Amino acid sequence: MSNSVIHAFFLGRAVAQALNEQVEDALTNALSELGRFDAEQRERLRQFTEQVMERASSEAETTVRGRTTTTIVPIGSQPLDMQATIDELRAEIARLRAELQVYRNQSV
Repeated sequence: MSNSVIHAFFLGRAVAQALNEQVEDALTNALSELGRFDAEQRERLRQFTEQVMERASSEAETTVRGRTTTTIVPIGSQPLDMQATIDELRAEIARLRAELQVYRNQSV
């Protein structure tokens, strides 16, 4: 065989090996990045879950203690009777429903 054919064979072989190494490095890096991304997402999910659990626990504890609602009462005013407030709200809802019904009837 001639010297140029042998040289071309070894040159092709070297190129194939070099390309194989480059592809292997690229694939390894891509899988490494994917693994890192997956680990970061799992950590973020764990932290989020932990925050939600802490918040729920805190709210449950507050509820058990009976401090779930805060009433803002202006200075110098008397707190209203709760049943009276409920009755007023129900009356207002009834008035709004009646007005809405009148509006719907006029639109048709």
